[in-house]
Amino acid sequence: MPQDEIHLGSLIRKQLNEDGRSISWLAEKLNYERANIYRLLQRPSIDTYLLLRISKILEHDFFMYYSKHLQK
Repeated sequence: MPQDEIHLGSLIRKQLNEDGRSISWLAEKLNYERANIYRLLQRPSIDTYLLLRISKILEHDFFMYYSKHLQK
């Protein structure tokens, strides 16, 4: 999977939906405004520290998408 095909915002939104969690829930966990979460979910890439925080909150390794890309 080429890097430009990895859209972290979409992957995070998908995980939220699968977990039955809302954007408001994630905003509260990150101590962000809901509008900032909506903007975040539109972005294909995310700062690694923020991605680590989100991975821990959602208990999902979002870094694995890049790891899989490196293994090919």
